[in-house]
Amino acid sequence: MSRYDLVAIGTGTAAKKVALTCRRAGWSVAVIDDKPFGGTCPLRGCDPKKAMWSVAEACDRARRLERPGIDGAKQLSLNWGRMMSFKHQFTDPVPEKRERIFREAGIDCFHGHARFLGPNSIGVGDTRLDADHILIAVGAESAPLDIPGAEHLISSDAYLEMDSLPSSMLLVGGGYIGFEFAHTAVRVGAKPVILEAFEPLASFDRDMVERLVADAVEKVPLAVMAQS
Repeated sequence: MSRYDLVAIGTGTAAKKVALTCRRAGWSVAVIDDKPFGGTCPLRGCDPKKAMWSVAEACDRARRLERPGIDGAKQLSLNWGRMMSFKHQFTDPVPEKRERIFREAGIDCFHGHARFLGPNSIGVGDTRLDADHILIAVGAESAPLDIPGAEHLISSDAYLEMDSLPSSMLLVGGGYIGFEFAHTAVRVGAKPVILEAFEPLASFDRDMVERLVADAVEKVPLAVMAQS
């Protein structure tokens, strides 16, 4: 059994900030994660998505240069495998670097699933950690869908790790992440369909959304099925 001032469950941006701040204040700190250290944004969210989106955007912009006079621009193709290799340049170093930052700061690191043993006790495997303060900073995960055929679905995490892209796909959810994934898929040559139970891009200006979606559906092989 070990005793700490703070035990943080999770090693993403929020947990890192709190853990390092408390350690600099002289607290004894431990962090726990059952996934590779680094959290959602650097490994399974914002950063890899932006790396892929930027390549797809660059390819799309280059293809539009045919009209101003660059012959062959429309024939540019986006190689999914090489784009994924480019993405891995950003994500692969993260876990080792994040853990090194913690250890160099004097923070103890534990790999495994955290479970509460009591109000101030956490279990990780056969190890018990007692703490005056416990921070839960595990981020968000995709909610499973209880529908027939759910075994054929993949999460956004899996999409960001696919070795190849199918020629067609159904994206469940019409928020900005679904549209960003669809944008990337279209540039590679796939034909995505976005399925949204309510309004697509619901948190954005409706007039702008209607114009943008109509324009996208007209110009690229993208279908949006809303309120379905």
